[in-house]
Amino acid sequence: MKTPRVYTDTSVIGGCFDNEFAQWSNGLIEDFRLGVFRLVLSEVVAAEIEPAPNEVIQKYAELTTFSPEFVEVSNEAIALANAYLEHTILDERYLRDMLHIAIATVAEVDVLTSWNFKHIVHYDKIRLFNAVNIEMGYKPLQILSPRELTRHE
Repeated sequence: MKTPRVYTDTSVIGGCFDNEFAQWSNGLIEDFRLGVFRLVLSEVVAAEIEPAPNEVIQKYAELTTFSPEFVEVSNEAIALANAYLEHTILDERYLRDMLHIAIATVAEVDVLTSWNFKHIVHYDKIRLFNAVNIEMGYKPLQILSPRELTRHE
């Protein structure tokens, strides 16, 4: 059976140190460690980690030891993020959030996971992102929080 590829945004890594989210973020990290899921990261995650607190930077460094798949910000992903912008799903202040979704969509990951309930893990937003994905010829993207995804609590 194919190991599901899971794009993980920066909020999940930071969530390892947040009382509200640590149980599930750390459970998901354990799932990556055990090979339950294949970790997918991007240039956007790497850029967002740079100014983060040391503990988050160290957790990211640990994740890179799991041989994750790294995906770049391609012209195709930028075009898809711009399509989200044109459909006014989010405004340009949230371009990085849209890039996470576009990168994961273009990379055809199985799931994108995030703790961003306002812009990413939000029923109405997911429907709108996937409507644009389909309109642009992509598959719908499954978006879940780590709590919905992890097998280790």
